[in-house]
Amino acid sequence: MARLTHKVAIVTGGSHGIGAATCAMMAREGAAVAIADILDEDGERLAQSIESGGGRAHYWNLDVTDEAAVKRVLGEVADEFGKLDILVNNAGIAGENKATDELSAEEWDEVMNVNVRGVFFCTKHAIPHLRRAGGGAIVNLSSIYGIISAQDIPAYHASKGAVRLMTKTDALTYAKERIRVNSVHPGFIWTPLVEDLARRSGEDVEAFRSSLDERHPIGHVGEPDDIAAGILYLASDEAKFVTGSELVIDGGYTAQ
Repeated sequence: MARLTHKVAIVTGGSHGIGAATCAMMAREGAAVAIADILDEDGERLAQSIESGGGRAHYWNLDVTDEAAVKRVLGEVADEFGKLDILVNNAGIAGENKATDELSAEEWDEVMNVNVRGVFFCTKHAIPHLRRAGGGAIVNLSSIYGIISAQDIPAYHASKGAVRLMTKTDALTYAKERIRVNSVHPGFIWTPLVEDLARRSGEDVEAFRSSLDERHPIGHVGEPDDIAAGILYLASDEAKFVTGSELVIDGGYTAQ
């Protein structure tokens, strides 16, 4: 299939994990893909892989906390590919795993700057391009921890709750302009971010993963492609009647 033929997409945090899987899947479905990240080697390698497979992709270095850089890169993407139809706000960090009373303001702000301000900046500067394209789709990566919570990484949980509500506000604001905004809420997906949490836990990485597997009724953690498939759906015209929605992809975690 070619579900994104003639579409242009930018994916922040696109060099690895869920972002990389999304870029590769969107390219296979016909989109021209802008890979935006600060991991230059990984991003360039992914762009080359997509191009060598017959797709269209280009890598941009982008720190989503830098508003001027966000505006510039989005403009360059539109110039390079002719327009912009899809924004995937995927860039995110977990932050320090400390109780709220132990966190410093700097540690709190670091998470909020990437996970919340980054979504704000990218959405703000993507909207004019989506308007010029006659509409489009924004997909924000929240988390199951934007819906429920747990006794760890409080700044991360707060940030993902913010993204969930930002999504709904923007969905209402831009619906008349045919700009759809939805959020995706992954359960535990085995990505570099989760693997880093495993290493920082002090537990053996495989034992950590096994304990995560047991938390999901389906019996295992997810893979990046599981989330990429949901993002692809929300970005495609198949979801033309879907906006302000939460797509939970969590192996049954939040059904418990």
